[in-house]
Amino acid sequence: MPAFSRKTYPTVPAAPSGGFRPPEALMRAVANPYVSAGAAAGLFLLTTVGLIAAIGDPQAGTPVVRISLAKVAAMAAPPGWREALLAEHPGGPTVTEDIYSLSETPIGPGGTATITLPGGRAFRAADPLPQAPIAGVTVNGPNGPLPVIGGDGRTPAQAYARPFTSNGRPKISLVIGGLGLNASATRQAIEGLPPEITLSFVPYSEGLQGWIDLARANGHEVLLEAPMEPVDYPDNDPGPYTLMSRAMPAETVKKLEWLLSRATGYFGVTNYLGSKFMATDQAMGAFSDALRSRGLAFIDDGSAAQRRGGIPRASADRIIDDQLSSDSIDQQLLALEAGALQRGQALGSAFAYPVTIGQVAQWARTVEDRGYQLAPASALMTRK
Repeated sequence: MPAFSRKTYPTVPAAPSGGFRPPEALMRAVANPYVSAGAAAGLFLLTTVGLIAAIGDPQAGTPVVRISLAKVAAMAAPPGWREALLAEHPGGPTVTEDIYSLSETPIGPGGTATITLPGGRAFRAADPLPQAPIAGVTVNGPNGPLPVIGGDGRTPAQAYARPFTSNGRPKISLVIGGLGLNASATRQAIEGLPPEITLSFVPYSEGLQGWIDLARANGHEVLLEAPMEPVDYPDNDPGPYTLMSRAMPAETVKKLEWLLSRATGYFGVTNYLGSKFMATDQAMGAFSDALRSRGLAFIDDGSAAQRRGGIPRASADRIIDDQLSSDSIDQQLLALEAGALQRGQALGSAFAYPVTIGQVAQWARTVEDRGYQLAPASALMTRK
């Protein structure tokens, strides 16, 4: 299978053909995960202040803005946002704790979301997945929580995967990646896609645990992205904790454990880039050994299809949005259907572009009517 190339983390949608394109220097700046995360936090604060000011004085009988502190984490609010808000408006707008967030589809604890799509059909999330961390498969590490195999032999790959029962039809799975940096795209994917779609999150994201919690509350199983060295590194740099092909095994494990400790609730890891890393035996050996020791799965975008490692594995058959157009994405989704019909199952990989999320949502409305079964990516894994 040919190796696929993944794109750099986008923080703005791609410009239409012939349309405005931001200067290259600006694009490089917003592509930096730290810059984009900080900008998102600042935008959150300014938007919140502006909205409260526009609504008016809550004591005068106008609506009160209530922001759940749990939801704040999910919206990438920076530390000290509340103090900064009060400093701007001393004795001013009331900020109270409640279950509501500024969303068209607010979700309370234990609730489900109903998303109506064009054509009138709605996705309704199944029962929320158990809240992370699940007892027995997490320990406190030096930098945060780390997954472990439980004393009863239960693995995080088993504990955090979405339950699945086959109905005998050809299975189709999709992994939507790059989530956590762009709040709008992340919420659109979590709330607008059926729960069988697997979601993959960027480890550098602010409020990462909040996003994962929200995804699981909507029924989605979750993967964590491991940035890996591509062949054109450092021109294409996945970030400060990139797993390098020539690193000693101990260094690979150290970086990987830092990435794994960013949050909990994921059943496995997926690659971000990594064409050079995944082609290096020593590097992949250390990586696979570390995942196996922690009971995690590995799902790649197709680049490591021939790799083994003794861990639960699946490789994507195709990247469905290599060409960013609705027609091209539709053709790739049809190709997934053909592959599932031939082999009994098919796995696609995609990035959280707005056009991708929109086309996948429309496709998912009718795919089961055509005789297929949507399945989480974990349902397609084999141990190899």
